[in-house]
Amino acid sequence: MLEHDTLMAYLDQWAAEKPDEIWLRDLKGEVSDDYTWSESRRQIHAVASALEARYARDTKILLLSHNRAHWFFADLSIMASGNVSVGLFTTLNADVAQYIAEFSEAKAILVGNAENWPKVREVLSADVDIISLPGVDVPEASLTWDQLVAEGDGQSPSFVPKHDDMIALIFTSGTTGRPKGVIQTHDSNIIPIRRGSEFLGIEAEPSYFSYLPLSHLAERQVIEFTALCRGAPVNFNEGLEFLGRDMQRTRPTFFFGAPRVWEQLQQAVIAKFGGREAFDAAQAADPEKMSATVKAALGLDRCEFHLTGSAPLPAPLMEWWDSVGIALMEGFGQTEAMSLIISRDGQRRLGSLGKAVPGVDIKITDEGELAIKADGCTPGYYKQPDKTAELIQDGWLHTGDRFKQDEDGFLYLTGRIKEYFKTIQGKFVAPTPIEAQFADNKYVEQQCLLGLGMTKTVMVAVVSETMRDAPKTEIEASVLATIETINEGVDKHARMGGAILSYEPWSIENGVLTPTLKIKRDQVSERFGTRAAELAVASAESKALIMEWD
Repeated sequence: MLEHDTLMAYLDQWAAEKPDEIWLRDLKGEVSDDYTWSESRRQIHAVASALEARYARDTKILLLSHNRAHWFFADLSIMASGNVSVGLFTTLNADVAQYIAEFSEAKAILVGNAENWPKVREVLSADVDIISLPGVDVPEASLTWDQLVAEGDGQSPSFVPKHDDMIALIFTSGTTGRPKGVIQTHDSNIIPIRRGSEFLGIEAEPSYFSYLPLSHLAERQVIEFTALCRGAPVNFNEGLEFLGRDMQRTRPTFFFGAPRVWEQLQQAVIAKFGGREAFDAAQAADPEKMSATVKAALGLDRCEFHLTGSAPLPAPLMEWWDSVGIALMEGFGQTEAMSLIISRDGQRRLGSLGKAVPGVDIKITDEGELAIKADGCTPGYYKQPDKTAELIQDGWLHTGDRFKQDEDGFLYLTGRIKEYFKTIQGKFVAPTPIEAQFADNKYVEQQCLLGLGMTKTVMVAVVSETMRDAPKTEIEASVLATIETINEGVDKHARMGGAILSYEPWSIENGVLTPTLKIKRDQVSERFGTRAAELAVASAESKALIMEWD
């Protein structure tokens, strides 16, 4: 199973074995632009040959575009030429884009449809070549994709890839400090794909659907590289506003989504039935019919693997999908190491991410951090040996995540060693700056922001000793005003849905403070997490801030 050790070898294999079969399909309404395996290889090899002639080996080349067939083509052409692909998110702000371009010393950028291109263009140095992908007008471009194809048509690059070559840099989306460039190799992608495939199995006739950003390793490895290794077709979503239409049309056998995606799909299903009461009544009347109806409505009637990851899955959401016959399989990995923990059907436990995949050794340190040892991990961070030394210690890769393990080997994510966390959208929130702003409110003296895997963040706070005699209505009004002010200045995914207030101070004695008087986030989460998650859902549904008292 998956015997080759470079991605280019799989491209050659499928182009030889099924040259006229469609590999990639750009969806456009009821039609599509289709690319066979042989045509895909022709364009990739032609552009790789042109890039090889223009740039010295290991040149960093940026890639900015929404998902489409030519994202795959550009990515693989860069790798096939012996150079390094550096994907940029189409939502990336100019400041971060400038840092990535300068830190990686990029010499070129391939540009497709991307709303942030005008801002990114302003911060690129003049020596970065601009190459436009097909179908977009980029006046600043000095080259087009079609020109590169013409330059190298009929040729193949002379570069011979090796399993441990650096093929890409993926810059982490962490919010504390500058993003780190995680080195990707053929090994760090093929080995996790092989590991996951052996554990889960492979569909008889796999068909994939691409809609999440390809600059993120999850979509890139789970969709782009897995489809390449398995010889599976990929359909590209025309846009998120057409997600339902395109899923119904293509009926994928494998679907991956962050918990927020599954939450939105759930809400869409319930709304289609006229609300939760109507849905519950119809389901109670005929569960099997409802299951079939839901799967057909979502285009998941052929789907064999329903995966979720990037953030913890709330237990109520998992239970709801179970009730309609769709068993969500959670997985855990990170840009530095993928396919580490998976919960497959028949081996799931509520609240757990599953068990370590065979081939992955794990240990939980005295600090509660999960460390792993496995083949196919990143060799480290680009140009940051000190950070690499922190990441990999004595052969163990330190994930930065807190875990606990039960007696049966099931693993549970309990938080981050570092204080930032991911919401249900799979996006990071740095709680410390928000808490610092909140602390300016005179009515509170201790505060802790919760939000791991939640729809919204929620502040848990202790009323100040000096303000305990103030009327609750007065305290609530002040706290609500503070939340509204903070929410206006933070990203949407970090906004608070409300607060839980308490009169009981946090102390060393009651276990919430450390001996150095630092707040133990895991203790606050253990005490208030369930209520906070419920408050967050209620706030999202009512579109209003909510206050509760402990």
